[in-house]
Amino acid sequence: MTEPVRRIIHIDMDAFYASVEQRDAPELRGRPVAVGRSQERGVVAAASYEARKFGVRSAMPSVVAQRKCPELIFVPPRFEVYRAVSAQIHAVFARYTPLIQPLSLDEAYLDVTAPLLPRGSATAIAQEIRAAIHAETGLTASAGISYNKFLAKLASDYRKPNGQFVIPPGAGEAFVATLSVNSFHGIGPATAARMNALGIYTGADLRTQTLDTLVRHFGKAATFYYGIARGQDPRPVEPHRPRKSIGKETTYEKDLSREDALYSALTTLAQSVWHACSRRQRSGRTVTLKLRYVNFQQLTRSHSFTEPVPSAAALEEAAHFLLRPLLPLSRPVRLLGITVSSLASTEEQPVTEQLSLLSHF
Repeated sequence: MTEPVRRIIHIDMDAFYASVEQRDAPELRGRPVAVGRSQERGVVAAASYEARKFGVRSAMPSVVAQRKCPELIFVPPRFEVYRAVSAQIHAVFARYTPLIQPLSLDEAYLDVTAPLLPRGSATAIAQEIRAAIHAETGLTASAGISYNKFLAKLASDYRKPNGQFVIPPGAGEAFVATLSVNSFHGIGPATAARMNALGIYTGADLRTQTLDTLVRHFGKAATFYYGIARGQDPRPVEPHRPRKSIGKETTYEKDLSREDALYSALTTLAQSVWHACSRRQRSGRTVTLKLRYVNFQQLTRSHSFTEPVPSAAALEEAAHFLLRPLLPLSRPVRLLGITVSSLASTEEQPVTEQLSLLSHF
């Protein structure tokens, strides 16, 4: 008996944070809005479509955004509100399928191959979901519908904002062929640049490469790239996908140049990350330090231990351990980050392991 063709929907809220702010403050509607801080070291967390017309984008420094759009209105983020709205949206999803894989507060994959409510097609389900979201939250969403996750994600970008697009079975390979590899979910800027250097600019170019060639240049990711060039993606929707890392980073209003200031900042970050680990009853064996200099050059340094990090003190010492080889600083630092990965449960971690990790230093 052959497997049924999967029906996957990718739902992506339109300018989510900014749209929530415009919904709740009518005077912001129709105006260019950025969620974030307007201070010198601020970063845009989200931009309304009115702001995007001026080239304002998320992750853009606030000073650059203000330069591009002098009329830009900054509003501080309200993550507790965004989380509450996201819960409303996910409640809508749950009416149709239990197979929901959240990607963030504002987007998710849904597998509706066997929906909870009888509907004629995934297209009809996507339309109903978008209508329900608008009726219950006042916000709009875009949807992509296809037979795998990669194509559904591509499709949701095709009719934004407040639209949907279908890539039916058999059409995936041709659809991918004309697109730039820069637009492919799962291919970041650095990998796209490496592909461009090899003469790979489009899906059609990628399809001409043998699997052996891709393995030689891209390692384990080669199988994924080989598949998506042909419109193939076997990855299932994972409702309980395990979290891979826990981390936090901070951009500082004033550059950090003194060693004592760096160590103090890492102590604060370590405590914040450990608090997040404790809430989830998770820790990890790998600690990564991220450091961005004032000229935007970025370094990452990692170390893996034999046991999960057992405490805030151990995480702090691990971060200090990773920083020491980078001292003295070649230039001031504008951003620091700490991430814990290779996660495991902390519920049954014995004290002897805690002591052994601390003795590592």
